Amino acid sequence: MNKSELIDAIAKDASITKVAAKAALESFISNVTTTLSQKDGKVSLVGFGTFSVAERAARQGINPATKKPISIAAKTVAKFKAGSELSDAVMGGMKK
Repeated sequence: MNKSELIDAIAKDASITKVAAKAALESFISNVTTTLSQKDGKVSLVGFGTFSVAERAARQGINPATKKPISIAAKTVAKFKAGSELSDAVMGGMKK
């Protein structure tokens, strides 16, 4: 599902216009982004999951083309940990 399809689904499920659904989705994305960019930013949606920020340490890697070692710099990354209801729904769908 892409962003356009998600907007269509939100509009249909909530019985709102696509314009309103797009505004709601963009507001959600903006608020999550703003919160994660702040120190110790974290967004928890009970049952769905938690968006957080983590530090990745610098490490050594291997260039797959040349097989030579390369240094990979440390960086900050966004993480998502699925909540129990989402995990159960995904695993339930895989058992079919």
